[in-house]
Amino acid sequence: MSLAQLKYFVAVAEEGNVTRAATRLRIAQPPLTRQIRSLEDELGVPLFERTARGVRLLPSGETMLAHARAILAQVDAAVTAVQAGAPVQSGAPVVDQPR
Repeated sequence: MSLAQLKYFVAVAEEGNVTRAATRLRIAQPPLTRQIRSLEDELGVPLFERTARGVRLLPSGETMLAHARAILAQVDAAVTAVQAGAPVQSGAPVVDQPR
């Protein structure tokens, strides 16, 4: 699973429509649909109910949406902290860098 897939998933969930999400993301609809299906295949569960009017989150999608938003928020916070030169907060995991 990639960060791009998580961003795409959140956009589709928020828009309730793959075409509107593709427009928002500035990508074509077919690749967006493929990425969402790939994410569902990787998870082994459907995230959306497809309807004639768009998509609706299933319970599994609701759960994934909460986690995807949290993950993306953490990534944004990490980028902001690194760009600002902020020190590592107490309790934050420290990853050894290769030498």
